[in-house]
Amino acid sequence: MTPGHSKILVTGAGGFIGHHLVAFLRGKGFWVRGADLKHPEFCSTSAHEFEIVDLRRWDDCLKITCDVDAVYALAADMGGMGFISAHNAQILHNNALINLNTIEAARMNGVKRYLYTSSACVYPEYRQLSADVPALKEADAYPADPQDAYGWEKLITERLCTHYAQDYGMDTRIVRFHNIFGPFGTWDGGREKAPAALCRKIAMAKQAGDVSVEIWGDGEQTRSFCYIDDCILGIYKLMNSNFCHPVNLGQDRMVSINQLADMIATIAGVSIRKVHVAGPQGVRGRNSD
Repeated sequence: MTPGHSKILVTGAGGFIGHHLVAFLRGKGFWVRGADLKHPEFCSTSAHEFEIVDLRRWDDCLKITCDVDAVYALAADMGGMGFISAHNAQILHNNALINLNTIEAARMNGVKRYLYTSSACVYPEYRQLSADVPALKEADAYPADPQDAYGWEKLITERLCTHYAQDYGMDTRIVRFHNIFGPFGTWDGGREKAPAALCRKIAMAKQAGDVSVEIWGDGEQTRSFCYIDDCILGIYKLMNSNFCHPVNLGQDRMVSINQLADMIATIAGVSIRKVHVAGPQGVRGRNSD
């Protein structure tokens, strides 16, 4: 794909990662169309065109994939662990429709290259039972046993992309995100991830003069976290590579939720008291190779 000549579609462009990706691609000189149910929440889009659409609808998918050379498929019904664990049927239903429609519409409209954004949630729960978990390799996704419907749908759509490449010759790419964080992401309402949720809790505790901060579980569950700028550069490099198999995108350093809270508190200049409460925790440990 050549800047100044190629036209790019970013689905999910109203969301956290999609918004940053649109700005990056625009800065590289690409013509960019964004598509989502909503505009970006915290600042205006950089897209040349922005379509408000429902990608569960076939006609909307046909419309937005017309006259583009490549698609970055980021659109998804998703959120933090609290949301994902409580809305399995909704997530599986909505995301299956979104992804089945988008890739088929892209094929029918002659899209040359298609990048699907998967997730570390595809990895089986039996490989993530301890906090000090070995780094997950891409092949570790099988035998399959994701913890929830969000991960199952992601894994199924990975297979869909692979078969579209095999059966139709579509040039597909698959990236597995590991806990992306950074500015302009959702920070309240139940769909926020752990870094944003803890930033909110600690900021509010400091403002209120109450240093108590709730943490779900014992806080020893671990994750690896990847900053948004590194994520966007990784997506771009993968899209422009010849690598067509699923690939992890994330850091290889595990951080416990307790450690994450302490880091944020130090930056905020406040000493917190962690209050461990019952709540969804996801897998015990997860790390990217």
